[in-house]
Amino acid sequence: MENKTNCVEIVRKQKQTGKWILISVVLLWFFVLIIFPLIGIVMETFKNAISVITSSLSSTASTHAFWLTILITFVAVIINTIFGTIMAIVFAKQNFKGKLFLESLIDLPFAVSPIVAGFMFVILFGPGGWIGSWFYSMNIKIIYALPGMIIATLFVTLPFVAKEIIPVLREFGIEQDEAALILGASQWQIFWKVTLPSIRWGLAYGVTLTIARSIGEFGAVLVVSGSIINKTQTATLRIHDQFTDLNYAGAFSAALILALISFIILNLIQYAQKRKERI
Repeated sequence: MENKTNCVEIVRKQKQTGKWILISVVLLWFFVLIIFPLIGIVMETFKNAISVITSSLSSTASTHAFWLTILITFVAVIINTIFGTIMAIVFAKQNFKGKLFLESLIDLPFAVSPIVAGFMFVILFGPGGWIGSWFYSMNIKIIYALPGMIIATLFVTLPFVAKEIIPVLREFGIEQDEAALILGASQWQIFWKVTLPSIRWGLAYGVTLTIARSIGEFGAVLVVSGSIINKTQTATLRIHDQFTDLNYAGAFSAALILALISFIILNLIQYAQKRKERI
C-alpha cells in the first residue's frame, strides 16, 4: 500500500513538473514574440523627447495617414458587415448548386498573399487593366487612388464577418424563422426580430476582426496605393516610409499608436468572443 502511495506521489510530481515546464516554454515563446517587441517599441519611442514625438505624430503627412486609415477602415467595415451578413444568411439557410464551391472561396483571402492580391487588382483596375481601362476612359482613377485602396482592404477583410456568422446561424437553425413566417412576419421582420439577435455577438466579433485587419493592412494597400505622401499613404505605409528614411522617432511613435489601438481591439475581440460562446 505504501509503495502504491509513493508511486502515485511520484506520478503527481512528474505531472506537476511537466505542467510547469510546458507553461514556462509557452510563456517564454509568448514573451519573445509579443512582449519583448512591444517593450522595444515603447523604449525606442521614448528615447526621443516628447516634443519630437508629438511633432512627428502631428505632422501633416502623419495626420493625413491616420485619417485615411480611419476612412478606409470605416468604409470596409460598413460594406463587409452588410455583404458578409448577407453571404452568411445565404450560405447557412439556402441550398443551390455550387454552394460549397462558393463558400470555400470565402477563405481565399487567407490563402492568397496580400501582395499577390494587390497585383491582381492592378491587373484588373490599372490604366491598361481588363476593367480599369474603361474606368480611366471615364476619368475615374482606381489604382493609386482611394477606390483601389478600399477594394484591396475589402478583399483582405472579406471572410471575417461571414465566417463568424455562418456557424452561429447553422447552430441556430431555421425553426424560429419558419414559426415567425407562419405567424405572418415579413422577411424583414424576421431578420430584425429573430436572425439579428441570434447573431449579434458573432457579428460583433467579425466586425472587430475586420477593424483590426483593416487598420493593420500593408501588402495589398502598398501595391495599389503607391504610398503617395498626403494622398494615398495609410498609417502602416507611413511607418514603413519613415523607418526606411531613418526617421525612427516618427516610425516608432506611430507604431506605438497602432499598438495601443490593437490592444484596445484585442480586448474588444475577447469580450465579443466570450459573449458569443455564452449564447
